[in-house]
Amino acid sequence: MTISPEFPATPSASAVSFRTVDLRGKGLTLAGLRAAVPRAQHQTVADAEQKVLDIIGDVRRRGYAALTEYAQRFDGVDQAHPRVPAEELARALAELDPAVRKALEESISRARRFADSQRPRNIDVELGDGALVSQNWVPVARVGLYVPGGLAVYPSSVIMNVVPALAAGVASIALASPPQKDFGGLPHPTILAAAALLGIGEVYAIGGAQAIAAFAYGVDATAAGPALEPVDVVTGPGNIFVATAKRLVKGVVGIDSEAGTTEIAILADSTAQPALVAADLISQAEHDPKAASVLITDSEDLAAAVRTELTSQAAATKHSERVREALSGPQSGVVLVEDLEQGIAACDAYAAEHLEIMTADAAAVAARIRNAGAIFVGDYSPVSLGDYCAGSNHVLPTSGTAAFSSGLNVTTFLRAIQVINYTREALQEVSGHIVSLSGAEDLPAHGEAVTARFGGRS
Repeated sequence: MTISPEFPATPSASAVSFRTVDLRGKGLTLAGLRAAVPRAQHQTVADAEQKVLDIIGDVRRRGYAALTEYAQRFDGVDQAHPRVPAEELARALAELDPAVRKALEESISRARRFADSQRPRNIDVELGDGALVSQNWVPVARVGLYVPGGLAVYPSSVIMNVVPALAAGVASIALASPPQKDFGGLPHPTILAAAALLGIGEVYAIGGAQAIAAFAYGVDATAAGPALEPVDVVTGPGNIFVATAKRLVKGVVGIDSEAGTTEIAILADSTAQPALVAADLISQAEHDPKAASVLITDSEDLAAAVRTELTSQAAATKHSERVREALSGPQSGVVLVEDLEQGIAACDAYAAEHLEIMTADAAAVAARIRNAGAIFVGDYSPVSLGDYCAGSNHVLPTSGTAAFSSGLNVTTFLRAIQVINYTREALQEVSGHIVSLSGAEDLPAHGEAVTARFGGRS
């Protein structure tokens, strides 16, 4: 593996430093590929863990008093109680820009159509006369949905969290988003408007790991306001502290995935349009200075052209400084591969949150990918489409966890309950097998529990 700070390009004081990882001719194993692809070298989950453990413990001990202190320390707001009043939700919706409202309504409509189609069917399997085994999908009773604040505003994340929960049939939904000093200690009004548009009335101005702790363990009522009841499932993206908190409360509650800072990988060949590749890499770099933007290609010419486009487009975009920092970080860069086969292997090793395919016969290539949160096929399916109006969900696994976890969907909020209903005759038919197996496992009482139903005879 060769790592160089820059792929050859015309020197320029304003050139984006987009490093190159050259995998050509290396014959790397899966482990080698995972070690070679760009990854963030910033604060890890291990670094954040003790801080998050302290926050979780503090919220469990002191409840709203701890939340009030964290609102002041992290968000700079004075807070009597984090529950957002109903009149503030209504006001936010009434004052919402009509164009933004129309866009949110279209996004909600498409997300609902996709989510409604995801619900799995209940099944009944008759294994013999009177031997019935069923699987029923049942929604969890209550969920806590987290919508991040930070450098941007994410009403789209309200939609992505709420719509599949509603489609699953969840009866109780609470939403938390960080308090904003510029908006009187409430979450951003567009966040509130999106919640109101979806009929969510239980909204809290709580951010970070403390929001996850409050959802997982609940908070007792005080003179300042009502209790926050614990939830069964916590979902939603966030920074390293949110992701760490979700990991630490997993088991107390269910979680969707450890969704951290955004990332995009683009698998492209010589047929790709450099301007589009660069635009899509920048679109994700815009989120955060630590966002990851990775180009995987077998074309040196494309890599050089994309680098030129990155420099010019980054200079022209609104959040230029943030974009340039993300593109220059260790988490971003060009991965040069030998051919399409190694490119696909590199994609599976990277397991991107968002993976775009910009190759010849992109649909066929996409069908060969095993590890990705979401795959965007061809020139007219950019990640931005998935962020807002594709109908898909943009709450997706990051940092390689797409190799074993899925994006947010209706089944995140469902449990599969198995129901066993045997008659006397159906049980008697297999009673001898149960006795034999219980004896083989040296658990004879298991067999005796069956033979007791037949006067002690198997």
